[in-house]
Amino acid sequence: MRPAMLRQGRAVRGTTLKGTSAREGTRAVGRRAATTTTRAGLNVDLRGKKAFVAGVADDNGFGWAISKALSEAGAEVILGTWVPALNIFETSYRRGKFDESRKLSDGSLMEFAKIYPMDAVFDTPDDVPEDIATNKRYAGNEKWTVSEVAKCVEADFGKIDIVVHSLANGPEVAKPLLETSRKGYLAAVSASSYSMVSMVQHFAPLMNEGGAVISLTYIASEAVIPGYGGGMSSAKAALESDTRVLAYEAGRKHGIRVNTISAGPLGSRAAKAIGFIDKMINYSLSNAPLAEKPLGAIEIGNTAAFLCSPLASAITGQTIYVDNGLSVMGSATSAPEFQ
Repeated sequence: MRPAMLRQGRAVRGTTLKGTSAREGTRAVGRRAATTTTRAGLNVDLRGKKAFVAGVADDNGFGWAISKALSEAGAEVILGTWVPALNIFETSYRRGKFDESRKLSDGSLMEFAKIYPMDAVFDTPDDVPEDIATNKRYAGNEKWTVSEVAKCVEADFGKIDIVVHSLANGPEVAKPLLETSRKGYLAAVSASSYSMVSMVQHFAPLMNEGGAVISLTYIASEAVIPGYGGGMSSAKAALESDTRVLAYEAGRKHGIRVNTISAGPLGSRAAKAIGFIDKMINYSLSNAPLAEKPLGAIEIGNTAAFLCSPLASAITGQTIYVDNGLSVMGSATSAPEFQ
């Protein structure tokens, strides 16, 4: 993979300046050209940076799009993939099923420095219950808890610069909150928000100063989205609150930044498991300020790349909305009353 190169300013070419001789005009143009040929375009440049992205299991979600944007900017990308999905993901990757999605702007294919098995619900081996440890979906894999993966990454790559949390799971997401069990609610918070806290705890010590942590949230954290249940709205609210606290604590202790991206609806495999994602996409197309503009996963990826770059060096503790503006709307313009 060839890293993205900075665009250089084009030399100025012109004819004789009015009121000067040809020689004088040439010298004047030359002086003007000298001031532009050294100017580079303002680009996201992550060459020499190492990024760990947790939660990539296919090629159509936000995690993949963020990985691709980071690769386009020149970063070396390391993955952490949910253990039960690892075999299918690696097989599809090796057989070229993702090759079209892997294509970068220069024609090369996105490469991953390494893919680790990972389950961010568990912090240490002692946290893993017997039924999971002996589950055949986990067979053949080892060192996949958060603390173990962090140690493996440090041993293999040393210091890193970027950590991406692209993880969420609510086993009872289809249930209204009134019907959600304590077990289901806590499982949603554990997988979708505490996993972020755990990752910062274990990865921040091996991050270079000036590094960045990114996670993904959703507008259900602050507004009612009927159907997004099982405690997932609470988990996203906790994730956003934790982003602010972690920005302070990890910023003071490790000199890194922590932000989260509130993404609009996307028809990814994970989102389709909720059951009504197509309705949310259509609602956004009808009611967002940028109406009828589909949201692309790469737009979230590009935002993440910017937030991880030196261009965003003063941005931390923030929830950044990338949703075609839907989050600013207070009423649905598609409602009959507005017709």
